[in-house]
Amino acid sequence: MPNGQWYPPEWPERIRALAAGELTPVAPRRAATVMLLRDRTGGSPAPGETGPAGATAPEPDGGPAGENTGPTGLAVHMLRRRASMAFAAGAYVYPGGGVDPRDDDRPIGWAGPARDAWARRLGVDTAAAQAIVCATVRETYEETGVLLAGGSAGTVVADTTGADWEADRTALVDRELSFADFLDRRGLVLRSDLLAAWARWITPEFEARRYDTWFFVAVLPPGQRARNASTEADRTVWIGPGEAIAAYDRGELLMMPPTVSTLRQLQPYGTAAEALAGAADRDMAPVLARARLTDGELVLSWPGHDEFTKRIAPADRTVPADRTVPPDSIAPTDRTAPPDRTATADPGRTSEQSSPTGGPR
Repeated sequence: MPNGQWYPPEWPERIRALAAGELTPVAPRRAATVMLLRDRTGGSPAPGETGPAGATAPEPDGGPAGENTGPTGLAVHMLRRRASMAFAAGAYVYPGGGVDPRDDDRPIGWAGPARDAWARRLGVDTAAAQAIVCATVRETYEETGVLLAGGSAGTVVADTTGADWEADRTALVDRELSFADFLDRRGLVLRSDLLAAWARWITPEFEARRYDTWFFVAVLPPGQRARNASTEADRTVWIGPGEAIAAYDRGELLMMPPTVSTLRQLQPYGTAAEALAGAADRDMAPVLARARLTDGELVLSWPGHDEFTKRIAPADRTVPADRTVPPDSIAPTDRTAPPDRTATADPGRTSEQSSPTGGPR
């Protein structure tokens, strides 16, 4: 196997069913994911991240503490999904999750570009833009403990490690508390200026569960530290985009196409600030996989991303058991709003037209 990307075993049959008109595509749900960035200075490596069970996973940041042997340049925060997860088990992903529609039109403290500017950038209305940005900041907090909000437009919360903060974070994860209510009760302002939209990927039409996902970049605020706050991940790392891609190309890291693509796009940037500034030039046109049947052979492609093209012969309907990945290969997470709050794509739109958002998980 030349790299760490694979397709689920269900795909061939589902693609054939779609081509035969036997499968009706489901509407994609809005989602967001974030590439949390920081700079590495070449000094002592940052401490390893600690998982929920207390086991420490060292960061690939260089030699032993105290030695000036660490790499320099940009690093991105990634999580490895537990082997027991129903979706993308063992895959390296970014923090992310579904949009909570409760955040669409609630008044909240807001700093940075206005909602209408975000709406133009994301290709949605202002209410949807607010909910997507809220989802990005909320998911970052839920899964890493990093909060892109402060008491004013020019500040960022310095410490979110107390028991009261953890109680609120857990309530957000369980959807007992909306993000708008969380900000309001703490008197916080969402710092949308610390985010930038990077890309948009939509789960293929033949998938059983689909997500319309916006990818964002954000810089780790001074004084805050990322940790593994997710019960869905068994390891977190800060890793250079080039290091991650090299490991993927060797087949050592399992990743989904959107993750690989965005990592490759980050490689030219030397610092987190440069990547954040460069996001303004990124094309936000959605990427949606296409499938066609040619003489019985399935050809699966992502427009503009030739490296992910796969040709599946009629008899090739299985994959090795140890490399199987469940069907939501472009989904940022398997957590959604409560049943009465289920997030869906904008009504009346096709998958190509439905509004943009954020990773796979």
